[in-house]
Amino acid sequence: METDFKPLQLMKPDHCLLNKQIERFNFNDPLIDPIELAHILTKNVIHYQGLALTVTQLGLPYRAFSIIGSPVLCGFNPVIVDSSSEQIYLEEVSLTYPGLKVKIKRPSIIKIRYTDPNGKTDTHKYVGMTARLMQQMTDQLNGISFIKKASKYHLERAKKQKEKV
Repeated sequence: METDFKPLQLMKPDHCLLNKQIERFNFNDPLIDPIELAHILTKNVIHYQGLALTVTQLGLPYRAFSIIGSPVLCGFNPVIVDSSSEQIYLEEVSLTYPGLKVKIKRPSIIKIRYTDPNGKTDTHKYVGMTARLMQQMTDQLNGISFIKKASKYHLERAKKQKEKV
């Protein structure tokens, strides 16, 4: 493990970057090297033992996410272009809201277009957990936290469960 890695601090839920739509990452005139940003993001997701993270959760104003898997997925400027009509409830968590597990209804299959750190844009189909994480990351980059997707009932229930722990 690199000794010079310093994790970035996770932002609190009321941070301005978490509550607004983030502008598209400009690959023609980037303010930061996208490959470097992908490395920073992925190292932080691993450090915080998460499954996924947007750079806005680390206080950086870029439209980028990382999902830990095999392989690790890092993407910029995600846009969900299609989703299945079948929707399922599953518990979701977020590093921004430690200890909160909320049941949220989302499409089970999505098609999403995003650009990889090398600047190649493509559309991918995802199912299961990856589809869910992609939706949560895209929402976050649009200024919509996962708790805003929950019903009042499921959110209140999750808050009560968290208090018991």
